[in-house]
Amino acid sequence: MQLKGLATLKLQSIIRAEKNNEAEAMDLNTFREETRDWLEDNCPQDMRLGAVHFEDAYEVYRSDAAIQWRDRAAARGWTAPAWPTQYGGGGLAKEQHQVLAQEMARIKALPPATGMGLAMIGPTLLEMGTEEQRQRHIPKIITGEAQWCQGYSEPGAGSDLASLQTKAVLDGDEFVINGQKIWTSGAQYANWMFALVRTDPSAPKHEGISFVVLSMDQPGVTVKPIKLISGSSPFCETFFDNAIAKREDLIGEMNKGWSVGKRLLQYERNATTRTKPKSAGKPKLNPYALVAKAYAGEDSQGRIADEAARADVLGQVMQEKALSLTTQRVVEESKSSGAPGAATSIFKLVGSSLSKSGSELKSRLRGTSGLVWESSDFSADELESTRGWLRDRAVTIYGGTNEVQQNIIAKRVLGLPD
Repeated sequence: MQLKGLATLKLQSIIRAEKNNEAEAMDLNTFREETRDWLEDNCPQDMRLGAVHFEDAYEVYRSDAAIQWRDRAAARGWTAPAWPTQYGGGGLAKEQHQVLAQEMARIKALPPATGMGLAMIGPTLLEMGTEEQRQRHIPKIITGEAQWCQGYSEPGAGSDLASLQTKAVLDGDEFVINGQKIWTSGAQYANWMFALVRTDPSAPKHEGISFVVLSMDQPGVTVKPIKLISGSSPFCETFFDNAIAKREDLIGEMNKGWSVGKRLLQYERNATTRTKPKSAGKPKLNPYALVAKAYAGEDSQGRIADEAARADVLGQVMQEKALSLTTQRVVEESKSSGAPGAATSIFKLVGSSLSKSGSELKSRLRGTSGLVWESSDFSADELESTRGWLRDRAVTIYGGTNEVQQNIIAKRVLGLPD
């Protein structure tokens, strides 16, 4: 009798679980239908571009269509779909967030908002900021009222960031900041900066550093864009001449900002581990094969005619696929662990290297047509190929050089000695 009773209870438990799963599936299907309808009604056609390079994003996201898209999504909390609702986020569960991403990918919708507020300082404040700091800054990140830039690197402290010399002296309720930052992406558009500053010059270089946020709209801050070889100016020099950061905008403890700064970089690098939603339908020819066949032709079997080009394309695609599958696996494994760790440096290292080699390959496959700067005799794709090749020379430098990532992997992931 006791065994019968246990079997009955187990059967009832299974039936309840199946019913719950069916109910959740129905709810998710309803959410998908509502999401699809909302996106069709609210995402402007001009924002259905699939993707843009980050150097172009600053201009794209200043358009009227982009502002309209951001405002509509922010009203629903969908500029930050998974962030808590008490700060203006969407509060979506993981499964709902995935559905939203899939439906956006279906219509090739760009994210309604992007930038360092959402990818870097926002997650850091949610984890390490005070409740007052979260209430003051997070809602403005979600609505787009606050646009952020990063004050880390200096002319004498790039890869060796801990050697930074920009000083912040506490005077009453304010930090008075003097010094210079460089490679401050988007500083000409930002109204807020998060920065590492030296608050104790006598301490060892990894100590005596504090993490502060400050307004860019003040007389003590001067921004000068740096024009790159690709023709764009996404990076800037930023100068501080008695600039002010409020005492209440110290994130974490005084002189303990190095740990906050490192945590933020893990959030930045974690962005490279986000996998794109899978699209349904017949697989498309990869972009390298499309270029190679257009310029080298096809053989009798429909393959890229040039054997060397075929091998180069195969190698690039295999490595990109391997990274994608590894990323997907790590994302699944880390769902229960929450915040990102030092292993994100692996994805930054491999991802940036593949991005650089991919742009170089597309340019090389076009031959001399992939090396044109300006000419009416060449297509827009050919002209962009040159700019992309030049632009992506920098991807293994910004966001932490490959050498820095290798050091982090050696020490924090593999546990090798200094």
